[in-house]
Amino acid sequence: MPSLFAVQQEGMRFADVILPLNLPQALTYGIPHEMQPLLVQGMRVEVSLGRNKLYSGIVARIHNDKPEAYEVKPIKSIIDEQPIVNHTQLRFWQWIGHYYAATPGEVMQSALPSHLKLIGETTLKWAPVHDDVVYEWSDAAYPAAEALENRKELSISDLRGLVGSRHLTAVLNELLEKEVVQIYDELEPAYKPKTERVISLANKYRDDKALHQLFDELARAPKQLDVLMAYTELSIKNKLVRQYDLLERSHATAAQIKSLADKGIFKIEERETDRLEYTGEVVNKDIDFTPAQQIAYDELATGLHEKNVALLQGVTGSGKTLIYIHKIKECIAQGKQALFLLPEIGLTTQLVSRLYAYFGDELGVYHSRFSNNERVEIWEKVRLGKYKVVIGPRSALWLPYQQLGLIIADEEHDGSYKQKDPAPRFHARDAAIYLASLHKAKTILGSATPSVESLYNARQGKYAYVRLQERYMGVNMPSIGMINAATLEQFRQQGIKLITPELFKAIADTLEKKKQVILFQNRRGYAPFQLCTMCGWVPQCKNCAVSLTYHKSTDKLHCHYCGQKSAIIHTCPSCGSNRIQSKSFGTEKIEEEIQSLFPKARTARMDIDTMRGKQSMQQLLDEVEKRKIDILIGTQMVVKGLDFAGVSLVGILSADSLLSYPDFRVNERAFQLMEQVSGRAGRTDGAGTVLIQGHNLAHPVLQWVQQHDVDAFYEQEIKYREYFAYPPFARLIKISCKHKDEPKAVEAAMRLAQAVATIKGVAVQGPVPALVARIRNQYIQEVWIKCQRDNKVLDKVKQLIITERRNITSERGNNALQILIDIDPQ
Repeated sequence: MPSLFAVQQEGMRFADVILPLNLPQALTYGIPHEMQPLLVQGMRVEVSLGRNKLYSGIVARIHNDKPEAYEVKPIKSIIDEQPIVNHTQLRFWQWIGHYYAATPGEVMQSALPSHLKLIGETTLKWAPVHDDVVYEWSDAAYPAAEALENRKELSISDLRGLVGSRHLTAVLNELLEKEVVQIYDELEPAYKPKTERVISLANKYRDDKALHQLFDELARAPKQLDVLMAYTELSIKNKLVRQYDLLERSHATAAQIKSLADKGIFKIEERETDRLEYTGEVVNKDIDFTPAQQIAYDELATGLHEKNVALLQGVTGSGKTLIYIHKIKECIAQGKQALFLLPEIGLTTQLVSRLYAYFGDELGVYHSRFSNNERVEIWEKVRLGKYKVVIGPRSALWLPYQQLGLIIADEEHDGSYKQKDPAPRFHARDAAIYLASLHKAKTILGSATPSVESLYNARQGKYAYVRLQERYMGVNMPSIGMINAATLEQFRQQGIKLITPELFKAIADTLEKKKQVILFQNRRGYAPFQLCTMCGWVPQCKNCAVSLTYHKSTDKLHCHYCGQKSAIIHTCPSCGSNRIQSKSFGTEKIEEEIQSLFPKARTARMDIDTMRGKQSMQQLLDEVEKRKIDILIGTQMVVKGLDFAGVSLVGILSADSLLSYPDFRVNERAFQLMEQVSGRAGRTDGAGTVLIQGHNLAHPVLQWVQQHDVDAFYEQEIKYREYFAYPPFARLIKISCKHKDEPKAVEAAMRLAQAVATIKGVAVQGPVPALVARIRNQYIQEVWIKCQRDNKVLDKVKQLIITERRNITSERGNNALQILIDIDPQ
């Protein structure tokens, strides 16, 4: 017999709903008649899937097309009064999914803050079938039954907290067998607004006469009188008096304030409050450009009038940020919003204080170090247009902008703009250009060392191209010297293992001048690997095909891929020798040597191990800026756009390691890293020095870095890319097949390679083991695909890969097989 809903489907409307699941498409649900006037695209709805499992999804489309293949289920409820996702966002989601071969659910999972994705919560409600029965409970079930009888309902998570995970199933069965509870599945919002207690004076004491009388009455209760006086002082200065401020001002207790409320003197209310309140001052100062900045600004204005995208290539320390600020001010004056993208959270930390001075509470900051509740509040402020400027890393692209006028992607060359995992594996720079086109906005790409692809587009005339070739106020670029690392062998007996004599002397001279030093090594840990000098055995991770790194801070061997930690090894398990030595070096070992060579210097380390806390980056940057740190040692975190006036010396300790990575972008990345880190020196006085240690000093990349010659690097690199058909002359796709059984991964990769090879104009390489062939006990096989810069060919290849992936993973025995697609891998 058909359901009532099925009978009523004549003349009904339908909604395509995106669910946070890895489904190939949105699912269609029926809109009950009473909901049709209320439902709007972009709202969240509650729907069921499978055996009444509840999900919240986003309405992507409303239409009249009834699916023929299956019976449509109805939408259970509408969650929102207003859409939380706008039409432009949904178009952006669709493009991301199509271009980067991701499902709608994967895009939704990446785009929405966690607390906007409602969670299913099972609730137990006290509903005994027999009122007159006295129940006997086991020791484990008694506290649960008592809590339910008193509170009338408990969530499963509350029940687990009450009886413990071990007894949860037994207690639940006991409650059900005795027929005292009913089970309800509901979707509950994970977001909860922040509230605070606000104190106000009762209405009868609002006039002066009554208030004076109250003061007289409290003369015999000095503590309460102090609280009232403190309240009066605070109420004169502030519209609202928070209980926290009143407690701090009066040195009273919460009980004393409650006592005054019980007497009818105070009213205590819970009010929603802003987690992201800005308390600083806005500086309405004019921006004064140098002549070079003014020329660049004028050229940028002309370029953006003619084209939608402009590349601003400005040397390190040239003052690109001032130009950005001026363009943002213009954008806001037109009634539009601006987005300022940065590759790393660390960069937002230093830049935010500068931007707050110009934009105050119109500036919003968005990144993953904020709590989920904070991210929801930022989302709402952007949706309502309260934030005119947003600064953040790639996740800031997902926010619900109403009318974007400008997107700035600073340090556009940086690989951190590319999302590696999970899907969608999008590139924020390229996605920003598309998002800007949807809003009919302009895009500025900025860098001292632009990516080869962006330089190519600029020189081909696709982008406007503006160059700023001198530092702010004409400050000189740093001088760069090369040091042959072979000289270290002569000084090992003196305990100097990592720092050449030339670099040692330069550090000593810099410290004597009360200046700061940055030392760069792109490896964290103490020793990247250990080696038995008798048989050559190297400790390996048992889950991954990589050597373990020794970390002195934990005195353990760490795997940087799966996170496993192992005890250090003193005896070789292969030959029994105790001659195990640490080889190579990371930031931890450099810090140790620097502390022994310069015991009076204040040192700090900036790498992922030391920057895990929410405020760690901010605290370290503040200390460096206030010159509480003399020597900063770090990985590529220290490279990216940081601006410290006191730094006059930069040391790059191992240039060779940057130039020996097996990747076609190795020269580009090495050039960008070394040029960027050298740009940290002498930014205010021009008295900067960079010393590069290495063995192969004749390498052309080092010569280009020494001359700050971006043009020479580009001319050589673009010839190489064209000859070997690498981007920007071809599109790359990487397919990764993962499985705990290596033959399964190889077979899947082989089938995909053979399928793609049938398409004309496509070159297939592989399958081959990944550079790290096993991670977390998953073997990884890769297939690399080069195809023409033709969207029709690219779409054909992507569709074939998606279809073949679906066929392979649906076969029996392939449930655990993962096939990952990465378009334009970095």
